[in-house]
Amino acid sequence: MGSLRDCQAWKAVGLPLSTSSNEACKLFDATLTQYVKWTNDKSLGGIEGCLTKLKAADPTFAMGHAISNGLVLVGTGSSVKLDKELDLAVKTMVDISKSQQLTPRERLHVSAVEMFAKGNFPRACDLWEQILRDHPTDMLALKFSHDAYFYLGYQEQMRDSVARVYPFWTPNVPLSSYVKGIYSFGLMETNFYDQAQKLAKEALSVEPTDAWSVHTIAHVHEMRAEVREGLEFMRHSEAHWKDSDMLACHNYWHWALYLIEKGEYEAALTIYDNHILPSLRASGAMLDVVDSCSMLYRLQMEGVSVGQRWQDVLPVTQKHTRDHILLFNDAHFLMASLGAKASQTTQELLTTLQEASQSPGENCQHQLARDVGLPLCQALVEAENGNPDRVLELLLPVRYRLVQIGGSNAQRDVFSQLLIHAALNCSSRSHRNVARSLLMERDALKPNSPLTERLIRKAAAVHLM
Repeated sequence: MGSLRDCQAWKAVGLPLSTSSNEACKLFDATLTQYVKWTNDKSLGGIEGCLTKLKAADPTFAMGHAISNGLVLVGTGSSVKLDKELDLAVKTMVDISKSQQLTPRERLHVSAVEMFAKGNFPRACDLWEQILRDHPTDMLALKFSHDAYFYLGYQEQMRDSVARVYPFWTPNVPLSSYVKGIYSFGLMETNFYDQAQKLAKEALSVEPTDAWSVHTIAHVHEMRAEVREGLEFMRHSEAHWKDSDMLACHNYWHWALYLIEKGEYEAALTIYDNHILPSLRASGAMLDVVDSCSMLYRLQMEGVSVGQRWQDVLPVTQKHTRDHILLFNDAHFLMASLGAKASQTTQELLTTLQEASQSPGENCQHQLARDVGLPLCQALVEAENGNPDRVLELLLPVRYRLVQIGGSNAQRDVFSQLLIHAALNCSSRSHRNVARSLLMERDALKPNSPLTERLIRKAAAVHLM
């Protein structure tokens, strides 16, 4: 842990930490570094190992509690409402912060994590932004806000939050090349594809194992329907990112999307079976969960039989039926319960989401559930029940609001595809004409997409094109 920063090193860069333990400071740095790199570094003991040692080195280190709780919360697999241990950990963090002389920056960190725990993501972001105005090289504030903006679908804020601090991240600042990757993702999500690709390539020229920058380039090729280039890039770079355990599964998911786009379904299923399902079973991480569900659902819409694969996903998603942390997650859990024909689980998810929407408090996801989350979930149910006209009636009015449930443009495309497939199968002629409109729009935005061309051929078969 020689290169990791001790108390004096953190103080020297204007980010002092309120602990006298050099060991705690170094372990904080080790945890933060792994979070930024999307990997559990075995030589450091992984994130869990570092956090365990961090708490032992100084049990009352407020920023140790903030990073520990924050990482659990941004993982979106646990909520203070259902996880009593997490609830106690957040309360302990707040109590510790009140009993100490912390810096204003540290107090804001604690408050932001507390707000995120309550589901008030916008307020948490405001607090992290307050930190970044005075401390533009505070990586924890930058990363936590980036993730929260992503969950909120705040694409411009996700981009601009990094743009505001980017000039301060000079090459001598630790982890500065990774900021290029973080910035590139915000640029890509706001359709600045050339700038995004340039910046991600710059990041990779400094650090080829930067899996997040690889991920940006994968997105650029996906959004431009550059299937051949995307496949070549993933094959060429695979050796550099396949060991980035927290993101490798997602990068393989992008690889599989190119194959689905091409209509090479067996090859896509091979990636699913060899990389995505094993990662899901090993980690249970929400990113791996939504990737699994999204991929199987896309294949099903293409008419591909996925066999018993939903049965493999269901035990993981079932545990989260009542979480209601992110509407984006809920929609994917629902895909699994519908795919596995687990009607009781489906009903439980819908009923408890309805209840959450009726008394949302300051939880931004519960506030959004009534107008966006529930219509989306109901549309998935109606699609499963063979009611395409009802799917259209539910989805069409909210299609431009779906960005608010978070996720990337590429991830939410599953819902666009659902809408088109439903419209193509509608009994009403005017409803089927919606398919033609959507396909013309899709073809204009993403020309040369093989998937769009297949859908256009399907529309032509029913005399819509």
